[in-house]
Order: sequence, then structure tokens, then C-alpha cells
Amino acid sequence: MPDFIRACPADVMFENTPVNHHDGQPAVEHVRTALENNLNCITANKGTVVYGYRQLTALATSHNKRFLFESAVMDGAPIFSLFRASLPAVHLAGFKGILNSTTNLILGRMENGESLAEAIAYSQSVGLAETDPSADVDGWDAAIKVAALVTVLMDRPLTPLEVNRQGIRGITPQMVAGARASGERWKLVCRASLAQGQLQTSVAPERVSPASALYAVSGSSSYCEFELDTLPGLGITENDPGPQTTAYGLLADFINLARGL
Repeated sequence: MPDFIRACPADVMFENTPVNHHDGQPAVEHVRTALENNLNCITANKGTVVYGYRQLTALATSHNKRFLFESAVMDGAPIFSLFRASLPAVHLAGFKGILNSTTNLILGRMENGESLAEAIAYSQSVGLAETDPSADVDGWDAAIKVAALVTVLMDRPLTPLEVNRQGIRGITPQMVAGARASGERWKLVCRASLAQGQLQTSVAPERVSPASALYAVSGSSSYCEFELDTLPGLGITENDPGPQTTAYGLLADFINLARGL
């Protein structure tokens, strides 16, 4: 692949190989090679952000190129570009949300009486869960999204290996029924907070009440609420995204690149 990238007479490379949660390869090397050979790079791969953000951004700048990745978290929802363009000079103290749509769908199906295995099978049948669902069910996808947001928006390099991570394998139908009986729902909640220089991050199942904005996030939807010094509680919701929303994020990056933004 590096030889092909070097030989390709293109202006832009779209890098969308499957994410590697442990070291970001080969995507990081693909982007590095492209930037070194004067190609702009657009990706939906979270691994490039988590394991190469500073290095790849600096490399892009040195070659007068761009490294863009809006679709890396919450598909086409404008999170990174929102902070880059529309929220200058804000201080981000933390965030919380539901960042893995597959587990949110699984937990919702379990509320309707399915077992964990049945809910996973349904998620696989509609193309949300992979044949091996462990990246979603064990919290790896959520953790790498937490790491990407922290790395870029809070300027704190972080990998998913450093996130306090717990998936949903231990959630039983009895636990789901117990939450419903109390008017609550189980959600896989992502959190990050920075106080007095100390960063704390986690991915874990939590029971949430109707008082929480997370309660109403259903199906394969996602939500992230940011704690800002000027705009406390700013939230972004993405309702039932699909492949087209990820594709839109890539397209938006390409259009903004062409516009020189």
C-alpha cells in the first residue's frame, strides 16, 4: 500500500481501513505516507486521530496540506469542526455521552425482552455489529472515541488502553427489567473530565433516569454533551445514523478542504 500511495497522482487520499484499537496501524502509516508525498488526507479512522494526531497534523502543516477526520466520532455530526471553527477560545472541562450506537441499540432491544445474544444477532443482521461484536460489546469502540475527543478537543494525548473501560457483557435481562421497573434505562456512558490538571475518563454501563438527557437517546442514536466555560451543557444528538452519515462527514471535509477552510 505505501508504494501505491507514493505512485498515485492524486490530490486527496480518503483513508477508511478498519480501525485498530491498539496501535492505529496500518492507517497511521497510510496517512503519514500520503502527507509525505503531498496528498491531503481525509479519514473516518479513529486510530489515525488517537495514535497520530499531533504528528500527522504537524506533518500536514509542514507540507501545506490538511489532515481532516470529522467522521471519526459520531459519523457526520460536526464535532471537531465545531470546536475548530465556531467555538474559539472556549475551555472544555469535560464531556459525557453515548458514543457507541450499536450498544445503545442492543440495550434498547433488551428492554423489549431480548437476551443479549438475541440483541447482538439483530444488530449484526442490520449491519451495525460486526461478525465479532467484541469491539462494541466490550467497550473498545466507545473508548477509542473518548480518546479521540480528549486528544483533539482537550489537547491531552490519550489511547483507549488508558480509558477505564467496562462493556455491557455483564448486563442481564433481569438488570434491564429492574431498571425499567424503577423508571430507568441502562446506557453505555462515556465520560471525560479535567479538573486541576487531572484527567479522568471512563466507559461503563450506567442506569440513567428521565432527568438525564441520555435517557431519551434510543435506537442507534448517539449523543454528546460538552461542559464548556461559556456554554455549559452544550449537546449534540445524532439520530439513527447510517453509512450515508459517515460518508457525508467525509464529503464535508472534502468540500471544506476545497474551499480552503
